Amino acid sequence: MNQNTFPFRWVGPFLVAAALVSCSSTKTSLFEDVGPADEVYAEGMKTLEGRRILGIYPWVNYNEAIELFQAVIDNYPYTEFAVLAELRIADAYYEDGRYDEALSYYRDFGELHPQNDKVPYTILRSALCHYNQVRSVDQDQTSTRAALLELERLIRNYPFAPETRQGEQLLRELRMRLARNEMQIGDFYLTRSEYTSAAERYRSLLDTYPGLGEDAEALFKLGVCYENMKREDEATRLFHVIVENFPETHLAVLAREHISAAD
Repeated sequence: MNQNTFPFRWVGPFLVAAALVSCSSTKTSLFEDVGPADEVYAEGMKTLEGRRILGIYPWVNYNEAIELFQAVIDNYPYTEFAVLAELRIADAYYEDGRYDEALSYYRDFGELHPQNDKVPYTILRSALCHYNQVRSVDQDQTSTRAALLELERLIRNYPFAPETRQGEQLLRELRMRLARNEMQIGDFYLTRSEYTSAAERYRSLLDTYPGLGEDAEALFKLGVCYENMKREDEATRLFHVIVENFPETHLAVLAREHISAAD
């Protein structure tokens, strides 16, 4: 027998045996029984509570919690625990800062269970997923507008839900952010003497976000734009509006100066 060929005669049987062992092990893990739905769900909730490393630093294994809740859904799909598990998976993603994944689960929950009393909660959380990705006032506000749409849906469809009060507070904050964003864009154009573009932004602010404390400033700057656009009569009317409606502000003082200069 050629010694060089001897080991290869055993390679085939060895690989087959190894494959059988591997398949057996995989089969065992794939079809391993899980506990009752309530126990697996409770284990997932306990995992979400986390633990403290060295007794100081909080740590939560969100992936493990998600796997436990998914096991409830997969093995007990028609139980109340499966519905709760769907929501807890969304919450786990949210708490872990994976907002896109959380948003997907919150939306799916609302579509799958439109009559569930947790739907207002999922809409508020969807808004918060966008809110937590909001950029500074001087940057793109796509996430702000997306959050605003969710909050408007919450308030419109569930006006008496407990979540709606928090949603209303957040709505005002987001509207203020968008108003300031419009103001900054208008100021950008104004400092470059692009009066038509600046005026469009100030008008947009006044039309879309009135009553948020930005009105007087937007009116004054719009009046300045009109002056430079040779629309003196319209500018003067705006300055009079400021004097009449915001008489105690420094802008009213400036408005009076512009009115005097126009006479």
